[in-house]
Amino acid sequence: MYIFETYLHLRQHAALKLRTLPKTLVGVISQETFEKYRAYNIDKSNLRFVKQFVTIIIDSATLLFGVLPRLWKKSGDIVESTGLDAENEIYQTLAFLACVMYWSQITNLPFSLYSTFVIEERHGFNKQTFWLFIRDMLKGMTVAIVLGPPIVAAIILIVQKSGPYLAIYLWGFIFVLSLFMMTIYPVLVPPLYNKLTPLPQGELRTKIETLASSQNFPSKKLFVVDGSTWSTHSNAYLFGFSKNKCIALFDTLIQQCTNEEEIVAVIAHELGHWKLNHKIYSSVGVQAGRVQMGFVSSHWKLDLMVNILILLLFGGYTLVKNSNDLFTSFGFDTQPVLIEFILFQYTIIPVQHLVSFDLNLVTHAFEFQADAFAKKLGYAKPLRDALVKMQVGNLSEMNTDPWYSVYHYSHPTLLERLAALDEPHNKAD
Repeated sequence: MYIFETYLHLRQHAALKLRTLPKTLVGVISQETFEKYRAYNIDKSNLRFVKQFVTIIIDSATLLFGVLPRLWKKSGDIVESTGLDAENEIYQTLAFLACVMYWSQITNLPFSLYSTFVIEERHGFNKQTFWLFIRDMLKGMTVAIVLGPPIVAAIILIVQKSGPYLAIYLWGFIFVLSLFMMTIYPVLVPPLYNKLTPLPQGELRTKIETLASSQNFPSKKLFVVDGSTWSTHSNAYLFGFSKNKCIALFDTLIQQCTNEEEIVAVIAHELGHWKLNHKIYSSVGVQAGRVQMGFVSSHWKLDLMVNILILLLFGGYTLVKNSNDLFTSFGFDTQPVLIEFILFQYTIIPVQHLVSFDLNLVTHAFEFQADAFAKKLGYAKPLRDALVKMQVGNLSEMNTDPWYSVYHYSHPTLLERLAALDEPHNKAD
């Protein structure tokens, strides 16, 4: 996978070095802005090369030198030293995860610091201070410490108690957890990082409320997010559950899109995701000892597909969980539940990448559909202008390799979206 993705990255790096502005953007974006874009994205690309190389070396060394079994034994010593029951698998698992989280923070910190305080700073995006960076990192660790242990403990108990119906019980737990996370995560976690203030009364607020009302969107509040405290990048999103939904605009979006119709067009696109049922689907997994939560755009058909994949994943896990050879080949003389998941996920990494690629194809279609929805409401031109301004403001990639973008990007490229908006009948219709 590393060799294949490095090949794609080399193709993308060559595309970024092109000095020719795409024809669609000639006259829309100045050559000076395009040169800034090239410099910014080449810097990010160079960092990705280094990070991916370091990551594959660390991951390979972790397996080759038996770091995981040694760390598992060390976590048992830590539990014993605290006076807790060293035979309790849940305690040892949590100690193991704490060690892994600490190690991952150390290995990722140099890249995060360089990205934020060198690349983002050099190109005028970074607004964070060092202490704000550290505070957010600590908040992220705190969220993981609060949410991780009960989830991990529940999974361990389910595996220990479920018997032959293990895959079904695990799937049911993840499904219920997904619904819970859809409800609680967007409401409680983002405010830990950003300050949300009500959008002031005025013409912009009136236009957004009128649009939301016309689509029967159950909006309770309109917020402005202080994204400029961290960066000049812009965004907008919807959050909340059931009839308590909210609309959030980054203050940087308001600054970039001076025409109010452009901001409303962006909201029309987001409302398209809601209207077309591209709701949030949450997933939980364990990768290399880390409990991970991800959120991807979804639809009932994709919901069905993802739930089938999760059930098949757990079914495959039950087939190998008791394989002594699997554990001994990785240096383990015990078979703890968490390690079972980690080793199983190591063995199916190529499959996970293929699934991710398939999900990207689906979310590409969703983005076109949301654009088409805004276009039908009469926002084709302002949405087009807003996409260009956001692309310029974010210095996002303009020249992209088609293989790289279709494999890695969850969104279509700017040129693809503009072409679709310019068509008499949108490709997403």
